[in-house]
Amino acid sequence: MPTALIIGASRGIGLALTKLYAADGWRVHATHRASEPPPALAGLAGDLEYHRLDVTDPAQIDALAASIGTAPVDLCIHNAGIGDLKTDFGALDAARWLQALHVNTVAPIMVAQALIHRILASRAKTIVFISSKMGSIGLNDGYGAPIYRSSKAALNAAVRCLANQYRAQRLIAVVMHPGWVRTDMGGPAATLSPEQSAKSIRDVIAGLSHQDSGRFWNYDSTELAW
Repeated sequence: MPTALIIGASRGIGLALTKLYAADGWRVHATHRASEPPPALAGLAGDLEYHRLDVTDPAQIDALAASIGTAPVDLCIHNAGIGDLKTDFGALDAARWLQALHVNTVAPIMVAQALIHRILASRAKTIVFISSKMGSIGLNDGYGAPIYRSSKAALNAAVRCLANQYRAQRLIAVVMHPGWVRTDMGGPAATLSPEQSAKSIRDVIAGLSHQDSGRFWNYDSTELAW
């Protein structure tokens, strides 16, 4: 039975991904920030194990790695993140910017570092970071949301480094744009439901090979510019 770890599984895309992989017969480790898993997550059927995780807390990252122990993790999807889509130049706040960089850039890589040996010990050796096409420098031909854009651009660069470092071990490390999704961040006017996005993400992941490591994928399986 393959094992998946979904970081940020409480709601939205993370919850939909957890439900999909559990329904497909995977053993799923699902993380949540609150002291207990929310009802929507706790009520899912399947082989699930829940872990409390604030991705900015090193002690909780270590506790997650310890609770998984020596069990291989075939697939890790890092979905946790925060958005700041409305703050533009003239209203930027350094503390908010540093918080976004901590949650969206530093934390995913620290989680990956804590678990990399468990991922490399598996058959699939896959780690997917949910990023955004707003982090693409090549596609940034407008203005707005410099805090969010820069945090995702930095994540993309760090994941490329991760992929390059472990290429010889055949790690698959990619970043992925999930589409415009009806979540708290995407808003009610977005074009995709969390379930539609999650299914597309799962389909892209299923088609990845180690040759795809270090690339930037759209939810529709097309490749995005860095």
